[in-house]
Amino acid sequence: MTMCSVLSRTKPVQRALTLLLRANTEGSSYALAESRRFCPGVSTRIYPLRATSRSYSSRMALTDGLLFRQLFESESSTYTYLLGDTETKEAILIDPVLETIERDLKLIRELGLNLKVAVNTHCHADHITSTGLMKKRLVGLKSAISKFSGASADILLSEGDKIYFGKHYLTVRETPGHTDGCMVLVTGDQSMAFTGDALLIRGCGRTDFQQGCAKKLYESVHQKIFTLPDQCLVYPAHDYLGQTVSTVGEERKFNPRLTKSLEEFEHIMSNLNLPKPKQIDIAVPANLVCGVHNV
Repeated sequence: MTMCSVLSRTKPVQRALTLLLRANTEGSSYALAESRRFCPGVSTRIYPLRATSRSYSSRMALTDGLLFRQLFESESSTYTYLLGDTETKEAILIDPVLETIERDLKLIRELGLNLKVAVNTHCHADHITSTGLMKKRLVGLKSAISKFSGASADILLSEGDKIYFGKHYLTVRETPGHTDGCMVLVTGDQSMAFTGDALLIRGCGRTDFQQGCAKKLYESVHQKIFTLPDQCLVYPAHDYLGQTVSTVGEERKFNPRLTKSLEEFEHIMSNLNLPKPKQIDIAVPANLVCGVHNV
């Protein structure tokens, strides 16, 4: 069957912040291992309160006729994004989490949306995606992920592909480095970028497992994200400090890792010494099969 209404071309089928360098990283299991120091030589550590009460927040979409919701899952500090066309009611969901499937489905029903695609920005190691089970609940829903992820999905995406919902679309930009299958999804007017784990707010995803490569990540961010307009809003897959959004201009200027030279960046990434995400042994196998392995 064709996917003309969804794609421009069909394809086969981590918690505090170290002030200087060790900004947001993936996974709540090791986020606590990163502390915030206010000055060198001072051992006092402050752990910010976790935003466990956040369910979802609404942000003003800059594009006319675009419905947008930013949703939060507290255990893995994951953001899920719901975007819809206010006229046609077609919608897509980015990085849904198994534990919040009922919340997400309830919101979709309340807003009267027709969810067309549930897409993962990469094969996650810190949580199980809900795409597989969601497909069983919503007729016609398709799952999507990068063709380089090694995971199964209805739609395998690559550079330049467009995911359509109504008159809107997201364009795929491949950003390997955290994993081989990482990708950023950019709105048609380049006003919003959903950066997965490639670029976090004042940080980036780790590069010490799952095909991680600091050099690739550095090049991906500089070539595929930092080339977007300064005012483009950056929406990451995770944040551990309650931050909800940044901009390309801010990150290009203030990101404590990615403002460094490649050599400095590689040194930073090779010396994080972070424990592995606590769910990695169950999350990765499950996410390779659309989140339905042993669930």
